Amino acid sequence: MARAYFLAKSEPSTYSFADLEKEGRTRWDGVRNFEARNNIRAMKKGDYALFYHSGDGKEVVGICEVVREAYPDPTSDEDWSAVDVVPIKSFALRVTLAAMKANPKLSLMTLLRKSRLSVVPLTKDEFSEVLRMGKTTVRA
Repeated sequence: MARAYFLAKSEPSTYSFADLEKEGRTRWDGVRNFEARNNIRAMKKGDYALFYHSGDGKEVVGICEVVREAYPDPTSDEDWSAVDVVPIKSFALRVTLAAMKANPKLSLMTLLRKSRLSVVPLTKDEFSEVLRMGKTTVRA
């Protein structure tokens, strides 16, 4: 199976990686941007997403896995989608937005070019580089 990689953003005061670890599973919903919605719809079971704390944190803090592919977002009556994710691992060292911007290997990363999107695709190399920066390993 070819795994795809994403980065999903959440305000830690709204929903943090610690919340996901405590609950064990969550619905990733509430996305109201068409490009981010299309990225959610591209997520397949088994894909990985870096969990990024936006707002106060601005840092990658963990890895989650898609366990349910896109379905209609129950928080909306319109054409929006959600996926379900489970936590895989928290980062040994959080990777800040500033550190990612300073890394030439990540210069083309969608997060750095379209910072308003809440869900963005990553290349395998980008995913692996962020893991390396965070001193975190996972079977990619």
